[in-house]
This record gives sequence, structure tokens and C-alpha cells, in this order.
Amino acid sequence: MKSSVSELNQGHPVFPTSELNELSRNQGSMAAWKHLLATAGAQALADVSGEFAIGFTDEKGRIFLAVDRFAINSLCYRVDGQTISFARRADELASPSDEIDPQAIYDYFYFHVIPSPRTIFKNVFRLPAGHYAIFDHGVLTIRRFWTPEFNPIEKPSFDGLRSEFRQLLAKAVEGQLDGTKPGCFLSGGTDSSTVAGMISEVSGRQAATYSIGFEAEGYDEMEYARIAAKRFGTEHHEYYVTPEDLVRSIPKVAQYYDQPFGNSSALPAYYCAAMAKADGISRILAGDGGDELFGGNSRYAKQQLFGHYQSVPAILRSGILEPLLLHTPLGGLPLAKKGCSYIEQAKVPMPDRNQLYNMLHRLGTGNIFTASFLESVDLDSPLKQQREVWSAALADTDTNRELAYDWRYTLAECDLPKVVGTTKLAGISVGFPLLDRNLLYFSMRLPNSYKLNGQKLRWFFKEALRGFLPDEILIKKKQGFGLPFGVWALKNKALNELAHDSVLGLVKRGIMRADFVDALFKTHLAEHPGYYGEMIWLATMLEQWLRGRTYIGEKRSGPVQLDRNSVFLGDFS
Repeated sequence: MKSSVSELNQGHPVFPTSELNELSRNQGSMAAWKHLLATAGAQALADVSGEFAIGFTDEKGRIFLAVDRFAINSLCYRVDGQTISFARRADELASPSDEIDPQAIYDYFYFHVIPSPRTIFKNVFRLPAGHYAIFDHGVLTIRRFWTPEFNPIEKPSFDGLRSEFRQLLAKAVEGQLDGTKPGCFLSGGTDSSTVAGMISEVSGRQAATYSIGFEAEGYDEMEYARIAAKRFGTEHHEYYVTPEDLVRSIPKVAQYYDQPFGNSSALPAYYCAAMAKADGISRILAGDGGDELFGGNSRYAKQQLFGHYQSVPAILRSGILEPLLLHTPLGGLPLAKKGCSYIEQAKVPMPDRNQLYNMLHRLGTGNIFTASFLESVDLDSPLKQQREVWSAALADTDTNRELAYDWRYTLAECDLPKVVGTTKLAGISVGFPLLDRNLLYFSMRLPNSYKLNGQKLRWFFKEALRGFLPDEILIKKKQGFGLPFGVWALKNKALNELAHDSVLGLVKRGIMRADFVDALFKTHLAEHPGYYGEMIWLATMLEQWLRGRTYIGEKRSGPVQLDRNSVFLGDFS
């Protein structure tokens, strides 16, 4: 048994004891990791704060791998017989003989990313967030070391919790500063504005803030970024992304990632990070995590409304409402249609209900993809995985279960790789203070009503920061760095040509149907640029990534396969 890489040690861990932190300072964090695992075992990983990805040989000669609870640092691996290889990026482990996994391509369109443990390469896997792996005599065992567990306070004191929260927030931001010129992303939303304000408060220095705008109606929120910058006296920097910027940067950003990545805010995030780099910033802070920890996404409120249906007496649901609205002409009447739609959606359990409006379901997989491609994938696989993740959290309410679900899919698989990838491409590092371990555990103690107060999103977070954040930002709707790709692809010739040529590449590869792509550009894009533009964006980024890997799509003989008899894949939920 051997590993092709001796050690991997990424991140900035904070160990649970002063002795371990002293060992880390004197001999390096790897010495502390080995001592922790030898004396306390793998479950002690849950007591470590900060981000990390580690791989090493332990005192028993086993290969040990682990990533932090949000997988801020990525770790990929492959097994070839008695050998395990591991690296930060999937493409570092892939060889020209490795085939592309069709299921990964389907998952990419479904999620807009390829969730772990799968990667685009059939024989390369990614360790899921909050998991560790042990490779011993050719057998790979994977286990989770951390499971979200919510313990809401029964009799909360708002004043006490607000004071504790503000202290934790200040300490979290301070802990992410490294003494260099402080800077942060500033979208004008609640989270980034909070980080910007806290930087100035805890450091006593003027924070440099970086914002992206778009000359497109409904997409630009520079107004709010300026309000926050003025409130906190930041050194503010702005850049307006153009369609020409996208034409230049789409291939570069798409091919930088180790596998296809479809989060459309990656391009704006890259321009923001590049602007900070040019300004002398070496480390930038991001506000990711506030919505997912404290209940800030609108779908939480929407799903809570659907959840109320289950509190209606069963005899009333099954004996009167459902037969009347779903099985009689009454359900088709204008005033009854909303009630009918509500019941139809409320009857679908979570997390399945989250996917009712998934683009693949709405447009129809048979309309989008070729028959030969669909024959090579399991259409039910994404939902099976989501159900496992949904059921894993120890939660008292569906809202808390949704938060834990989003820690995996929204943060670990999508938003954090976006920011980490684009900042690395720009040549700077990034920190996520709102994902601080103490803030995370604090959020899991908050009552459900402190997250969703009726239909008021992230109620406690906003009320606790009232007077600190400008009122205009507290009441604004969430937007972020949303990209007007569809609007621009419709109007800008060069961007349209790049997108059209890219999507046709997937037709030539036998993935997408030619008639669907033809209708997509000739009819659908003009009908709804935002909606259909997202599908074009996903296809464009996939094809551009594939073009950066010259061996992709070629038929190769004898791909290496994992032996399921000797490799235990464990719990990937």
C-alpha cells in the first residue's frame, strides 16, 4: 500500500487545546494533526476550528484524509489497486486514459455544479464536507466526523443573545485579518456590509471594499454598496462588468476550475478579486454564510408556508380539500387554482419539493438531452443523494433541516468553491468570517422564530445589527452579484456567438439535442432571457471547460475502475 503524494496540508486550523496550538506553532500544523488523531481519534476533528484539508500517513501506516465541515479547502482522491493518490484538485489526479463520467455531466446540469463525492472524472472522487477517509491495506473507509445538530434555546433572551452575537461576530472578523491591508467584497447586501463594517470596528483601519455593477435593469445594486461604504467610511472601489468582459473571460474562468462549474456569479467575483489584487490586497474577506446560518433565503419562508399544510387535520386534507380541489372541476376555477397549486406542492415531501421547479424537470430531460446520453445516466441519482443529506441533520424543524441541507449544497458545493476558485485565479487568499465555528454553533442554538419570524427572513440577525447597518440595507431584497448573462447574450453579438458556438459543441458531443439548442437561441432566449439564459450559461461553461481538456470525450480503452469489493465507499450523506 502506498500513496503517490506523501502529505497534503492546507488551511488555517485552530486546534481545541493550547498544547496542540503550541505544537502547531513550534513544529507546524501537521505535527499537531498527527498528535490529535493519534491520541483522540477522527471524531476529534469536530473540535477543530477553521478551514483545512489534510492527507498523511498515520502511525499505523494508514493513509488519513479529511476536510473541514464546509470543505473550504478541497481534497480529491483516486484508488488504483493498493495505491491511493490525493490532491487538492480533481484534474491533478486525472490521466488521459480516464473517461468523463456522463452522470457527472447530468449532475452538473441538475445542480449547476458537480456535488461530491463524484467529480467529472470517473475514477476521481472528492471528499465531502465534514468527512474523513482512511485507506488501509487497499480498503477505503469514509465516514463523517461532523453532523449538524440543532439545540434551540427554550427561553431565549434577545438582549443577551444580541450581545453575544455581536461579540462573536467581531471576534470572527478579527480572526480572519492577517495584518495586511484589510479588504472585503461588498455587494450591498446584509452579509458583505456587516463584514465591511466590522473590519473597520475591530481593526481601527479603513477597510477597502470592492463592488461589481452591471448596466442592466434589475441586476445592479451598486446603490446599496455605496450606502454601506459611506456608512463605514471604507475605501471604496467599483467596476462595471460589460458583455465584452465576459467574451474575454469566460474561457479563462471556465478552464481554471478543476471540473465544470456553473455558478454564474463566478465571473463577477473574479473581476472583484482581480480589482482587489491590482489595488494591493493580498487577502480579502467574503460574507458567504449569513443567509444559510441565520435563515435569509426566501425559499425558507416559502417552504415553511407549505409545511403548514401538514398541520391541517388529516381528515380535512384527505376527506375534503384534496378531493374537492384536485379531483373536481372546482380546482380549475380561477379563484381555486392557487389553492390547488398549493396543495399539490405541499403534498410533496422535502427535499423533493425543492426540485419541483428544477430547470431539467420543467423543460424535460428528454427534450434537452439526446437519448444515447440519457441511457448512460441515472435520472434519480441526484434526488437520492439529496434525501440522504436531508435526513442526516439532527434538526427539530424543517427550516433547520433546510439550513443544514444548504450548508452542503449551497455553501460547500457551490458558493465557497466559487469564491475560493476566483480569488485564487486572481492571486489572493480569502476568508469567510461568517462561517466561524463559534458563530455556526451559536446559530444552531437560536429558536426557529429567530430565523424566520413569520415571513421575516433572518429576523434575529437583522434586529441584532439594527443601528449598526443602514436601514436601507436591512430592508432591501437579497440580490448579490447576479449576472445578466441572458439579457446580454440576447443583445450582444460577440457574446451570443461565443455562447452559440459553445452550446453547439455539446450537440456535436452527443449530449444535447440539436432541435432544443436551435429553439433555445431562436425562440426561448428572447421569451425569457433570465430563465433560458441560465441554461445557455451552464452549457457554455461546460463546453468551454471541455475544450480546455484536449483528451476529454475521446474513447479510450481500459479505464481504471474502483473495485467495489475492496473499496468501501461509506456514508456520503
